[in-house]
Amino acid sequence: MQLDSGNVVIFIILAFALGLALILGRNSVPDRLRRGMALIATLLVCFAFFLIVYYLYNMGA
Repeated sequence: MQLDSGNVVIFIILAFALGLALILGRNSVPDRLRRGMALIATLLVCFAFFLIVYYLYNMGA
């Protein structure tokens, strides 16, 4: 399966930007949403890291 590298790069940038925005604005996020948003951002950042490793691993193939 071939992934479009442009879409993957955009996803990686947005996932890390979401994580950074939640870290920098953690005081302005309501308490009810804080845990859920942090969990979703963590999952997205982990998946983005997986995609980075996957692309680096398949770079030579």
